[in-house]
Amino acid sequence: MKLGDLAGAVGKGLFAGAAGTAAMTVSSTLEMKLRGRAASSAPATAASKVLGVEPTGEKEKERFSNIVHWGYGTGWGAARGALGALGLSGTGATAAHFGAVWGSEQVMLPALGVAPPFWTWGAKEVAIDAFHHAVYVAATSAAYELLDRG
Repeated sequence: MKLGDLAGAVGKGLFAGAAGTAAMTVSSTLEMKLRGRAASSAPATAASKVLGVEPTGEKEKERFSNIVHWGYGTGWGAARGALGALGLSGTGATAAHFGAVWGSEQVMLPALGVAPPFWTWGAKEVAIDAFHHAVYVAATSAAYELLDRG
């Protein structure tokens, strides 16, 4: 594999990650409205700890949360692109991407002390969280495959 091929695949993955983030935003927004729950602050809290960023007001916290959400989702698209560059496609690439994205969340958030381990959440909450991440990886993979056809 040439470095240019990898770079092209990662670039396509970033665009695909943005599409996947949009899909996840729709699914989680609908679910929040249906269940009457607030948005999760765990990703932004984790990023605050890692980056040393402390938004001061509610407007700033919301803006930072959106930046984290879109940056994280778009960035994980690069991993999907790398999987494609390595020759993995279809269901195999989607499953590997899901394992990396959701698995890292399950390790990172408890390690940073911003969310309890998933086995304490209850089956319904685990299923809902896994569903939103499945929406993300499915949309990201579909977008990547479309971009990679050219």
